[in-house]
Amino acid sequence: MIDTSETIEGAAVCGLCSSSLLMRRYVQVEDSSFYILCSKECSGAVARAQRRERWAARRQSSKRLTLAVIFLGAYLAPHQGPSKAPRASQATASRAARPSIHPQEPGWFGPDWPPSDTALLASLGRDAWLHPLSGPVRRMPRRDSRVFGAVRPGDRAPECRNGHCGVDLGGEIWGEHVYAVHDGVVDWVKRGPNPDHGGQFVRLSHQNGTVFTLYFHLAAIAPEIERGAPVRGGQVIGLLGDTGVKESGPHLHFGITVKPGKDWPEKYMDPEPLIALWPLHIPLDGSEVGLVTTVARPGVPLGSALAIPGRKRGKLARQERASDPAAGGSEGREASEGGERPAKAQAARGDDEPAADDSSSESASED
Repeated sequence: MIDTSETIEGAAVCGLCSSSLLMRRYVQVEDSSFYILCSKECSGAVARAQRRERWAARRQSSKRLTLAVIFLGAYLAPHQGPSKAPRASQATASRAARPSIHPQEPGWFGPDWPPSDTALLASLGRDAWLHPLSGPVRRMPRRDSRVFGAVRPGDRAPECRNGHCGVDLGGEIWGEHVYAVHDGVVDWVKRGPNPDHGGQFVRLSHQNGTVFTLYFHLAAIAPEIERGAPVRGGQVIGLLGDTGVKESGPHLHFGITVKPGKDWPEKYMDPEPLIALWPLHIPLDGSEVGLVTTVARPGVPLGSALAIPGRKRGKLARQERASDPAAGGSEGREASEGGERPAKAQAARGDDEPAADDSSSESASED
């Protein structure tokens, strides 16, 4: 201890016990701090307290260093892992526990790419679509010249076989409503005279631009149908007419194209197997409001009859007319007679045909 009676003045009490500093004074130095004390006992007590604090700090630092060494050693230590035999047994057990993978259901894109015509038709058939003409009677092509792939002159898309890239529907009522078959966006609208390219028509885009539907020979187009406008399935887009029709009567030319990918070409599909099953819209009191029925009798596609000789086609048409009273009368006779006409006579009837898939250039032509 240091005798501070001559060097430190002004302190009146002990820094530890607060006793009066009468005779002697002691100074305890810690770093840059000074403690003025009254006796050796007080000086010793302060020194012991300071030592305890220093040892507590050292123990804390030692613990931190030990933990750091443990983690570092665990990170740097080599890991051998399990032996090969157990690993092989585990792999065998996981393969045994894994359920067998069934082939993908037909009708969905992938794993086959590009999708086949069967897969495209099946995938379209799984979605909620609607027949473009109202019920309660389902309208289908009434004769062979109206089906997809019927004979048409000119340079047509190869998937359209003999030239006709759609189906011709209706014609019983001029000006009846034509409905959008699915939710989508208006891709193209043609109003006004267009005698050589299908008359007034609308083209809708569906399913993010992978499916397009086409409606030709409209007598009028609804005013809200503008390019880029959204449409709902069952919304009236126009009226059935005969614009752009040269020799046949009023009807709706309905077509479907698909574009599986952005860089893939657009391709026509035969819509007849689809409209044979799509639900029908039945209007109430002649208005746009109506009910949708899924129990309507399915149609009988005629497209497959193109590969059958004319005499057999006529026989099949007569059998269909006999089995379906709704198909009788003059339409049934036309189907029977039309089945026996040669291909050139069918082409002379002048049914319509959109010639290409580039609607933006209005290249859909009309025979």
